[in-house]
Amino acid sequence: MRGRRGKNAVVLAALMAAVMLGGCGGSRTPSIDEGMAAVESLDYAGALQCFDKAMADGEDLRLLYRGQGLAYMGLTQYDKAAEAFEKALDSGSGRVDDIDYDINYYLAVAYYKTGDVNKSIGVYNAIIAMNPKDRMAYHLRGSVRIADDYDKAKADFDKAISLAPEDYDQLIDIYLVLERNGYKEAGQEYFQTALASDTKTMTDYQRGRIYYYLEDYDNARNYLEKARKSEGYEAVLLLGQTYEELGDLNYAISVYSSFIDSDQTNASVYNRLGLCKMELGAYDEALTAFQAGMNVENCTIMQTLKFNEIVTYERLGQYQTAASLMNSYLSTYPDDAAAQREYTFLKTR
Repeated sequence: MRGRRGKNAVVLAALMAAVMLGGCGGSRTPSIDEGMAAVESLDYAGALQCFDKAMADGEDLRLLYRGQGLAYMGLTQYDKAAEAFEKALDSGSGRVDDIDYDINYYLAVAYYKTGDVNKSIGVYNAIIAMNPKDRMAYHLRGSVRIADDYDKAKADFDKAISLAPEDYDQLIDIYLVLERNGYKEAGQEYFQTALASDTKTMTDYQRGRIYYYLEDYDNARNYLEKARKSEGYEAVLLLGQTYEELGDLNYAISVYSSFIDSDQTNASVYNRLGLCKMELGAYDEALTAFQAGMNVENCTIMQTLKFNEIVTYERLGQYQTAASLMNSYLSTYPDDAAAQREYTFLKTR
């Protein structure tokens, strides 16, 4: 199942979070605009056809190559993605502007995904040389370095945090990277420092989040209950997960269900509800929750919901349906190694 405290998240999720699929086209780049829309809808092959047409029509090369790079990233063809991003940079005017930073971030991810850590670090070095206060570059360089050089990674994280000590989203992202790489205590030290600072800008929700990741679920529950109404779905999600960790699945379900009764626009809440139902063996109800999440407009966790739907069908013993859905899933998300292993299993049932 996907979605329980991020344990199945891709390593270096913070790095990949930098890859935002925003279009940069304008009215004079119709095929590029169409291609970017296809990228956002995960139709990567269709996007490449649009970019080919843009090439034939003489549209903006820098935007075109950037779009190609994103499409190749989606197809997990990272060598081609890196080549496209390199061409995008070469197509610039020579003056560094915002899109150059944007493309360099993508290029760093592509290099990392090809296994060329040194080239990825080199890109972040270049970004930092151009802007020594770019905390995201320090953050992501540390995320790449951590597997081979903890001390340098820690120095990067220290720098990123020093540039924005009250950015608690960044703090949690860095903690998760440290935790996944076996340095959980170092990440918790950041949290303790933040709590000890007693800053007036830290909200009940932010304190609750920090206590949650410190695994102090009683304090997390107390602060998140206070934040529940003012912070909306984010506090609801974490409050529900806190009750899950405290072993009270039924109350967690009530937290999610109460939110859904008044707001049906958040797919992540449906996903958490489905996971709780799965945990209790209520597979039909779990399936209903996952599928309701998929029907939410502009769903941002479609991959997670589709994977969980497949697992639910498997738990229900409907292996043929699960295998058919997994085949479709892998055509859209070919880089999911866990799904590939699951598909091999399903084909034997």
